Amino acid sequence: MMRVLLAEDMQLLRGSLASLLRQEADIEVVAELERGDEIVPTALHTEPDLALIDIGLPGMDGLTAAAQLHERLPSCRCLIVTSLGQPGNIRRALEAHAAGFLLKDTPPDQLILAIRKVANGERVIDSELAAAALESAPNPFTPREAEVLRQAAEGVRPQEIAKRLHLELSTVRNHLSRVVAKSGARNRVDAIRIALHEGWI
Repeated sequence: MMRVLLAEDMQLLRGSLASLLRQEADIEVVAELERGDEIVPTALHTEPDLALIDIGLPGMDGLTAAAQLHERLPSCRCLIVTSLGQPGNIRRALEAHAAGFLLKDTPPDQLILAIRKVANGERVIDSELAAAALESAPNPFTPREAEVLRQAAEGVRPQEIAKRLHLELSTVRNHLSRVVAKSGARNRVDAIRIALHEGWI
């Protein structure tokens, strides 16, 4: 029996995915989560074989959670299922050791097949998405710069970012200035737009 953890913040979609998976005789859904920061603690408790993770999760994005899950529970393989198919997200997924990357409009039978392939040690990534990822510009940000910009993209003010990340306010402002320069943006808002489009954050 394949044990699956499901992380999707949209309740209707999460329920539909869980129902779809439960129709398969060899799949057991051991957890249904709506927040990214619940993935690792829940996985350590339930020990799934596979985690089906969306990218846009509250609390912690799915790619960061997938990377942490790989570190803490490497026996659990990750399959990213998202509507955010930007090349940068595919690269981040591979860097996070995700074994699969599919879009949410994937037909149900192909999703089930992908889950079985990933659980059996294979890698499943849409070939067109993979080619686009190889052709796109690499992420120019350091992990800390990306985290600061990710917080800014959520509308967090620099003072609060400094507090959350245990940084000096001047350091946060320096990071934000560098991401504007590195992305070739006109300002911070433009840097956020570019970074989101490219999947850098």
